[in-house]
Amino acid sequence: MGQEAIPKKMKALVLTESKKLVYKDVIIPKIGDNEVLVKVKACGICGSDIDRVENGGVHFLPIIIGHEFSGIVVGTGSLVKNISLGDHVTAAPLIPCNKCENCLNGHPAMCNDYSFIGSRENGAMAEYVSVPAENILKIPENMDFAKAACIEPLTVAIHGIERAGLLHSGSTAVVYGCGTIGMFVLQCLKIKGIEKVYVIDIDENKLNLAQKMGAYKVINSSQVDVVKYFCEQGKADYVFETAGVNILQAQILSLVKKNGSVVYVGTAQKDVLIPAKVFELILRGELKITGSWMSYSSPFPGKEWLAAIEYLESGKIVVDDIITHKFSLKAGHKAFETMLDKNQKTLKVMYLINK
Repeated sequence: MGQEAIPKKMKALVLTESKKLVYKDVIIPKIGDNEVLVKVKACGICGSDIDRVENGGVHFLPIIIGHEFSGIVVGTGSLVKNISLGDHVTAAPLIPCNKCENCLNGHPAMCNDYSFIGSRENGAMAEYVSVPAENILKIPENMDFAKAACIEPLTVAIHGIERAGLLHSGSTAVVYGCGTIGMFVLQCLKIKGIEKVYVIDIDENKLNLAQKMGAYKVINSSQVDVVKYFCEQGKADYVFETAGVNILQAQILSLVKKNGSVVYVGTAQKDVLIPAKVFELILRGELKITGSWMSYSSPFPGKEWLAAIEYLESGKIVVDDIITHKFSLKAGHKAFETMLDKNQKTLKVMYLINK
């Protein structure tokens, strides 16, 4: 086992009850033989973290949340190989059981008995976090840690796009919702060679950013009848729903061509009610409809993760404008309040730690 000299306690944001994040001293996590201790440098706030903090959507309390992170290896277990002290890393937060049928068939995201860093066990809104060695991915030493903390949401976008299957040149695509994931889906589609990417949202600030990032056309759905628009202008080959809004999840079926592909990336927050005439489009158009869950494939954690690192390192994916707000860990709940304040025009909000 290798380990730098580190203190016995660390600062962490501990969720003790709904809406209550306490900045306090806690014991630094111990690592097992196959685990790594990471000194966290940056940790982003995911939309799922909002539910955990604001609505009590956690498996237990108290808990340290946070699963989008990067940092430096400061401790390695006795059986850990190919990971060294001082390595700059990120980590896949899913911890599959590697025993169930889905894991053995190469589908770790479908694991029947998984754990998850920042949800089912303590996460990275802290100075240190313990991670299984198989979850660790090295990043270039010159990569900014805040940028590297965007790797996890970027992999979600990559996985979602690849759920659509082979993307044909000269095709058109719609990205409905331009939060962080939507912005990454837009950029990844461009990388894949799809030039005509329509981006839809109701936030003009986000639409302007999408335009800057290469959207073929941006549409404000509060001002434009989206279904009418695509019926008149021509429907898309691929449609990606990233907002997780039930009305949109029904509506996107009307935006795709016959034999087209629909990918649901956003998590449903309410019942999705599909009118009979809209549902009929699935049958008459023989639509290919799929969901996208997290960002993992085999061999674990998957090529999505290698691609995300490569895209960021090459500069093909731009995150500077997506990371809109940065806070110290000590700021605590203020970061979440800012994220929920529509006047703040947030996208990715991030804690910078151990500066």
